[in-house]
Amino acid sequence: MSGRIPAFQNVLSMTLREFKTLLRHNDGKAFQLRLPGGDEVPASFHITEVGRVTKTFLDCGGELRQTDTCQIQAWVGDDEDHRLAASKLLSIFRKAAFLLPDEGVPLEIEYQDEVISQYPIANAEITKDAVILNLTTKQTDCLAKEACGLPADRGRARAELSCCGTGCC
Repeated sequence: MSGRIPAFQNVLSMTLREFKTLLRHNDGKAFQLRLPGGDEVPASFHITEVGRVTKTFLDCGGELRQTDTCQIQAWVGDDEDHRLAASKLLSIFRKAAFLLPDEGVPLEIEYQDEVISQYPIANAEITKDAVILNLTTKQTDCLAKEACGLPADRGRARAELSCCGTGCC
């Protein structure tokens, strides 16, 4: 591979910069995670990884694409008295700054419930005592709708039915 691969971002999500600003403005508060169905990750979770994930792929229309994401892993262990404050999480990000030179990348939370999943952040709630991140789900999509003969506003179900045999895949 030679040359620069164009960046691609399909999910609207909180960026690392926005997240760190949120933590700085709420440094004395607890940090909590709420899953898409409304369940909360137990308050005793630990952040076990902070990383930059780069995905390079070929879409079904033949275009080479690349995404970069900051991913943090939340893990619930046996330490039920553990509580993560926003200030502690910010100090973890300071240590990982060399991994994440571009603070404009989206942030995702990796968490194992039934399966290991990566969740973009839908929004943040600020209460008197806590910063609560409301997580959302990721969605698949056909990225080459024009090459596949699909209208740009067509949903995922139509792309699944019409994709192959029309110039893509």
